[in-house]
Amino acid sequence: MTLNISDIPVEICKKSIKNMHLYVKPPNGKVTVSAPLSMSDAAIERFVWTNVNWIKRQIDKLDNQPRQSEREYVSGETLYIWGRQYYLQVEYGNKGNDFKISGDKVILTVRKESSAAQRENYVNEILREKLKAEIEKRLPVWEQKTGLRCVHWQTKYMKTNWGSFSETTQTITFNLQLAKKKFECLDYIIIHELGHIKFHRHNEDFIKYMDVHCPYWRDIRKSLNDSILDYLG
Repeated sequence: MTLNISDIPVEICKKSIKNMHLYVKPPNGKVTVSAPLSMSDAAIERFVWTNVNWIKRQIDKLDNQPRQSEREYVSGETLYIWGRQYYLQVEYGNKGNDFKISGDKVILTVRKESSAAQRENYVNEILREKLKAEIEKRLPVWEQKTGLRCVHWQTKYMKTNWGSFSETTQTITFNLQLAKKKFECLDYIIIHELGHIKFHRHNEDFIKYMDVHCPYWRDIRKSLNDSILDYLG
């Protein structure tokens, strides 16, 4: 169900929970409400109206957050990998694409006639490979430390979440953009989503779990949400 409150679309999701939760999600300010199954639509609408000024402030904050400019994947642009900035050097060839890191440069070899979208797709696949390699290395470590086991995991480009856990499929999804952030950010998301295997809500027990396994998780979460966002066309 979707409500329109003061010209703001609000997505309502009823779940088997005790309390109502309101979210304004980065990067594009999507507003969602998780509500108990027993809560009436009228009560949910009143709750949203009560918080409408707070919602608008959060949306304005996200709208004014700096974003990367639209990418063309040409020499001189910057690219972040594991929190480090690299300068893009584009070269042309006819023997297939190539991606090499040399000092503070990423040397991207592509066909001269390739489009920006084709170059972006290629770079994203390289980032996906790097992210998968780190997840394969780090996930088992945190599974052992937390005692929680992940059944399935996948990577995906997401605009609103750095990670998610599906209770239905028991799958953790990692945002492809994590390959651009520091390793501690990936560890934080791994720990966070593993926690949802046992704790389905962000309740007191979940917070205690995060404090034990990732004492600086609040700082890491803030750094993720405050970081420069991708261009959104």
